[in-house]
Amino acid sequence: MESPNLEFEYGDTDTPTAELSELYSYTEEPEFGLNRDYFEEDFKGHVNDRRWRELGVEEQRAYIMRLLDALEVTDRDKRLKVARAILYLAQGVFDECDTEMDTLHCSRHNIFLLYEMGVFTALLELLSMEIENNQACSSAVRKPAISLADSTELRVLLSIMYLMVEAIRVEMEDDKPEWKSSRETFKTELASPLCNGEPFALLLFTMVTKFCSMNAPHFPMKKVLLLLWKTVLFTLGGFEELQQMKVAARERISLPPLPEDSIKVVRSMRAASPPASAMELIEQQQQQKRGRRSRRPLVKQDSLDTYNERDPFKNDDSRDEEEDADDADNGLEGEVDPLDRDVIIQPPPPPAPLRPPTERVCFPKGLPWAPKVREKDIEHFLETSRNKFIDMLLGECGIYYFMPWAVWKPCVLVFQIALLKLLLAAAPTSKAKTDSINILADVLPEEMPVTVLQSMKLGIDVNRHKEIIVKAISALLLLLLKHFKLNHIYQFEYVSQHLVFANCIPLILKFFNQNIMSYISSKNSICVLDFPHCVVHEMPELTAESLEAGDSNQFCWRNLFSCINLLRILNKLTKWKHSRTMMLVVFKSAPILKRALKVKQAMMQLYVLKLLKIQTKYLGRQWRKSNMKTMSAIYQKVRHRLNDDWAYGNDIDARPWDFQAEECALRESIEKFNARRYDKNQNSEFVPVDNCLQSVLGQRVDLPEDFHYSYEMWLEREVFSQPIQWEGLLQAQ
Repeated sequence: MESPNLEFEYGDTDTPTAELSELYSYTEEPEFGLNRDYFEEDFKGHVNDRRWRELGVEEQRAYIMRLLDALEVTDRDKRLKVARAILYLAQGVFDECDTEMDTLHCSRHNIFLLYEMGVFTALLELLSMEIENNQACSSAVRKPAISLADSTELRVLLSIMYLMVEAIRVEMEDDKPEWKSSRETFKTELASPLCNGEPFALLLFTMVTKFCSMNAPHFPMKKVLLLLWKTVLFTLGGFEELQQMKVAARERISLPPLPEDSIKVVRSMRAASPPASAMELIEQQQQQKRGRRSRRPLVKQDSLDTYNERDPFKNDDSRDEEEDADDADNGLEGEVDPLDRDVIIQPPPPPAPLRPPTERVCFPKGLPWAPKVREKDIEHFLETSRNKFIDMLLGECGIYYFMPWAVWKPCVLVFQIALLKLLLAAAPTSKAKTDSINILADVLPEEMPVTVLQSMKLGIDVNRHKEIIVKAISALLLLLLKHFKLNHIYQFEYVSQHLVFANCIPLILKFFNQNIMSYISSKNSICVLDFPHCVVHEMPELTAESLEAGDSNQFCWRNLFSCINLLRILNKLTKWKHSRTMMLVVFKSAPILKRALKVKQAMMQLYVLKLLKIQTKYLGRQWRKSNMKTMSAIYQKVRHRLNDDWAYGNDIDARPWDFQAEECALRESIEKFNARRYDKNQNSEFVPVDNCLQSVLGQRVDLPEDFHYSYEMWLEREVFSQPIQWEGLLQAQ
């Protein structure tokens, strides 16, 4: 049966309620009542006959200050009780609320109050103490089985900090003016050195590497990754902020403005019907033999640009819209080489009809993307034409560009391996190994289930736990890659190459080598146990039937979000890299990616088709002939580029290539960049060149004493006797 269209809207995150509910595992559900009890025990001892929401703002501030003082006690158990009371405030004092929205509104008010009183800074000090707690780390290492109880203090602290970052990060229409000011201040604080001269994100990255090195197996990795992702999203900015930064960067260096926003274009695209499977093709052939289907006359397909025949891959919806849009990889994104800049080519007007007006001719409707071309491709085309027709090549001219750059963002290389290890452990296709890291430390209870119902609940919780980890890692990696590419292209290439060397490409392909439709439509959630529903409403009795039924959603948002993120990462790693494209061919990615086309969601299909397009020239004529439906979809949905012979494989890119030399050359360029930017002992060879004519002529140059004796000879040898092709240079300008 054909899968239905998925009404999915891609964005930085899911809904605020969904993002909050994924912070907690279902095993933590009893702790909500524990937080409430500790708060009420302390609160009633200091405030008589009133509830929290009945207090004035000044009284609430005074009580929070008293809690901050209590956080400084040396008794670990007392400190934990106070932290649970603060967590209950951040959760919205749900016992005093009647609805979920009321709880979220109260939580938002309390969180801004907590931040104003300096709670986040106090929590940061406690978190640093817990990270450096060698006794807890050594105890966890020696334990044969780690459970939820081993990470209680860390989970409470990380939960409060996550709620604060998430609530302050999200803007609401009814935000108070002082809240908007607090948001900007908090954003600046998170990006500045907060702890030991390091940003907050670097501290969280350190937790990730410490966990993956088996030195702290009790760290609650899901909460760490979620907090790390939201911190990077808050401080660096999401997709909308990236688009604004692209526009500003292009304007700063006088590049033409972007014609459109790629995310908006993809949202307006419609999903296509997936290509037929082998079984469906066999069944169609059998039906044809039995005469159940009438034979269609063979029609020669002269050009896809001329005829508008009804394509089987195309949706039946006749509401086609002409859209001028760019893909997700457009824009400046930190490009250094001007020959790699993309030139937007306006689509040509439709040709005049060649037949009498009485005969109706159907021309193709507008493609979703404006065609583009790199200046590098134009130069290659012109050089080839000059050599072919006039047998002349212009000499290479050394041009140096000096670009301003931002400070290199920390925490990159050491943490990539750790993130990929976690991704591998959380992937549904991974098999448990004795030497693999245990990512279930913050979901497994102290006592294992004894009934069938408890086992089913824990199984759902474990699968949900892994899905959330994949979601956080995929979003974090994509966000970092996009920001590095916008900041400086060599920073992006540096990170990308290390991801490739760490086997990121086969890891992502292994992730997709599963029943992707089952993964996207999985029901690993129990709605009545999600926060804040579970703390506001009466808890119904859980049965095996209700657990099997799951929710009523058509698809799982986080899983579809993760799949799109991983496809986008794979596209960024392989784009314009022939050696990495060949890795896709060697690992037999084509059938894996074709199965992913069964998901009828336009954005996911687009990035799958992009990955198929770049390797079609290497797959051979027979593959292209057998997959014309897929080829047609690539033509309709993926951007066209000048001189890109992707459908035939006759160009130079399809010839044998020295892939190792390509990666080595890239690595050499990256190392030169790193030495020039970050090596304190800079060699004069890497000093930036001043291209300003006025500045160069205004510099005082110390000449040797005997220079005036040989000046005329040097001028004759180096200047007058050298032939210069002025016409060629002028045309090149």
